[in-house]
Amino acid sequence: MLGTIINVITVILGGTIGLLLKKSIKSEIMDNVMKAEGVAVLIIGMNGVLTNMLSVGEGGKFVENGGLVLLISLALGMFVGEIIKLDDRINSLGGWVEKRVKSDGFSKGFVSAFIIFCVGSMSIIGSINDGLSGDSSVLIVKSTLDFITAMVLASTMGIGVIFACVPLFVYQGSISLFASFIKPFIENYPEMMSQFSMVGYAIIMCIGINFIAGQKIKTANLLPAMLFPVLYNLLKIVENLW
Repeated sequence: MLGTIINVITVILGGTIGLLLKKSIKSEIMDNVMKAEGVAVLIIGMNGVLTNMLSVGEGGKFVENGGLVLLISLALGMFVGEIIKLDDRINSLGGWVEKRVKSDGFSKGFVSAFIIFCVGSMSIIGSINDGLSGDSSVLIVKSTLDFITAMVLASTMGIGVIFACVPLFVYQGSISLFASFIKPFIENYPEMMSQFSMVGYAIIMCIGINFIAGQKIKTANLLPAMLFPVLYNLLKIVENLW
């Protein structure tokens, strides 16, 4: 849960700085900073994909493994996500919460920040990686993004933004704890772990592209893709038993 703890601290720090700066933060500066962070997210995602896809074979040559699984997983994942309109449903959930609590004053900052910090692919994938392998890199990058976002939101919406760190801790921490709980059951299948991570990092790459180029890819619709490496390897296990 190290990544989640760092994430919470950065939200508190960013929110506090935002309160001190009030409305003096220029949106143009923040937009350019977010694009720069998008480059970092893209590189981290690319590194994760290549690390899990390539291995060194005989004669020092790179051997590709899992490329077809990646292609099929992303294609089928996006297909399922589009069919069930996962991205739209997640965004609608945010709007539903805001209406239910009748966001005003403290509530507006609290709810808006919670939705931005917690509703997204990076939050889910980063927490899973943190729980399964102790890899906090995705959540650390997310923490940087949330630090900037907390500054901007707190400067306009007030102290409620800082208190959003409480549900953030519970949400991401719960995902990480669940991932660490199932780790003993799946760590005996390193190929599945590798392919699962590979697909997750590919989605992280898409998030980086969105930060750089604007919202182009509905990354939440890609989340079902992470199920297919698991299903593929379960089928192989069943086949071997027969």
